[in-house]
This record gives sequence, C-alpha cells and structure tokens, in this order.
Amino acid sequence: MNELTRWLRDQPSLIGTPPPLDAAELPTDPHELFDTWIRHASLAGVAEPRATTLATADAGGRPDARTLILKGVDTDGWQFAGPRSSAKGAQLAENPAAALNFWWQPVMQAVRVRGTVNEAAPEESASDISGSPAGALLAPGEWVLWRLVPERIEFWQGSPDRRHVRIVYTRRGDSWTREG
Repeated sequence: MNELTRWLRDQPSLIGTPPPLDAAELPTDPHELFDTWIRHASLAGVAEPRATTLATADAGGRPDARTLILKGVDTDGWQFAGPRSSAKGAQLAENPAAALNFWWQPVMQAVRVRGTVNEAAPEESASDISGSPAGALLAPGEWVLWRLVPERIEFWQGSPDRRHVRIVYTRRGDSWTREG
C-alpha cells in the first residue's frame, strides 16, 4: 500500500452530527423534504449548501461531473445554468439526462436527484443571466437555464454506527412513491 492510500484510509469519516429523523413524519412530496434539509444545512453552518455536483454523460456514455450552483426548485424541475458551449451544454444536447448530488458533511446528509433535462425558455435563460457579470461576457442566447425533471430523489442520512437511513422517492406519473 502506498503512502497516499495509507493516509486516505487513516482519515476519519462521518464526523458530522445528523439531526433527528422520524420516518413516520416524512412528507409525501420529496421537494418538501429537500426544502427542510437544505434550510437545516444552511442554519447548521454548511458553507454553500446550494452547491451541487452535476453528473452528465456524453453520447458515448462516458461520465463527467462538475460542481455548480442550484438556481431553483419548482414543479418544472431543479434549475442550473451555464454556457451552451460548455462541456455540460454539449453533453446535455447529446444526452439530456443528468444527476445532481448534494453533500452536507456537518449534518451527515446527502441528496441525489436523477432525471431528464430540459432547456428553459430563452427569456428565462436571459432573466437568469441578467445583472450578472458573466452576462457581459456572453453572446445573446449563449447562457442556458436547464431543468432537471426528477424521476428519482434519494435522501441519505449518515450515522456514526453505520446504520445509515436511505429514503427514496420515485415518480409515478404526477405523484411520488416512497421507500424507506
């Protein structure tokens, strides 16, 4: 075993403090639970709780991931943005599916969201970039607001005793089913 591998294995993990979780009081809509969790993460001092890892894949199925900022969540999807000419823009044009992953270490919680991605209307993209310093650098129509329409949302809460809790919501038409 090399020195880096040894060092990595010696690092502590799951050192946060999870909040109480009562499975009997979980909402039927995963968006309500996300709202509760992200606000709790912010109040607990998590730096940049809306930072998320976006995973996409190119036409050949090769995965790619990057960190970005969640712009919004509503019934139309989970919003993120960027230049059309970026790697994510090209990958989403070829393969309009993605996943988001949030990790809030101090509260030992993570959220994973998976689904299809749609481009927002041009006026919504223009509204998103307006007033931003990046807006002056981009040609009209270059900035895109995308919406990930979730098919599956997983909430994970760690536990020091390794009895982690996994709550999975799956979309069934216009409603959600929950496991866990």
